[in-house]
Amino acid sequence: MKNFAMLGKWHVHAPGYAREINALEDCQVTKVWDADEAQGKAWAEELGCAYASIEEILADSTIEGVVICNATNEHTNLIIRACEAGKAVFTEKVLALTSEEAAKVKEAVLKNNTRFAISYPHFSEPGTQFSLAAALEGKLGQINYARVRKAHNGATGNWLPPHFYDPVACGGGAMIDLGAHPMYLLCAIMNDTPVEVQSAFTEMTGHGVEDNAVSLLRFKNGAIGVSETSFVSCKYPFTIELGGTEGSLLQRNQEVSYACAETDYNWVNVEKLPDRLPSPIVQWALADQAEDIPEIFGIDVALRLTKVMEMAYAQYK
Repeated sequence: MKNFAMLGKWHVHAPGYAREINALEDCQVTKVWDADEAQGKAWAEELGCAYASIEEILADSTIEGVVICNATNEHTNLIIRACEAGKAVFTEKVLALTSEEAAKVKEAVLKNNTRFAISYPHFSEPGTQFSLAAALEGKLGQINYARVRKAHNGATGNWLPPHFYDPVACGGGAMIDLGAHPMYLLCAIMNDTPVEVQSAFTEMTGHGVEDNAVSLLRFKNGAIGVSETSFVSCKYPFTIELGGTEGSLLQRNQEVSYACAETDYNWVNVEKLPDRLPSPIVQWALADQAEDIPEIFGIDVALRLTKVMEMAYAQYK
């Protein structure tokens, strides 16, 4: 049996991660911690496991790995401590708030040969797998434009927790949270880190951070990426648009259509998409060693996202 611990219920995805682990054969969450002790103890009771301090969890030799879901500005310290304690580490995005902190995390991961993974769930989805492969395999020629939009109505619908608007804990608003998905996908599509990022952030709901945001990414080969996100858009579909020298592609949620040489330049809907892959946390929990983790969930792409977010927020700090 593989035993895991949850470090923090701060993030909205924390309960889901715990359920995913407990649903796996031979995997279980045996301890939890949260900065709010009452919340942590209630969560432990709900999961049927023990509440413990961070020190107790990291010292427990029966716990194989920890899931970091505490406030983003506390990731660095928690992840480094977990690495040094010999634990496998799964973290919610983003990795850290600065490239300097992210570099320290990478050093700890490599020094301790930590089985590390970050939550980039869109890489597991059928439609996104097809779109990414189309870009990287040259199906559309050289990609010169990519737009990715991920939006919801968390602010206007009043369902996001208040701490998601804390600029200190989060490092920002919509872009650093939900906008992380378009950012890591754009870098993967272009297989590169942008050389310049310009942003337009607005605040529509009075929460003190941006809730409507667009970042424009310029890559060294001349390609342009557009990262769009929002806490104020209702029922907006997850969107990927790709433009290349030999074709184009449109994705809405998990439906994909494209036109290129293999379709005689006619637009066709993709009838057979790749199978859905296990989620990042499932792949991490079932892995036995650091080398088992796909690079798309690894420390280098995690560090790259932090760097791009720094660039996106530079004019607003």
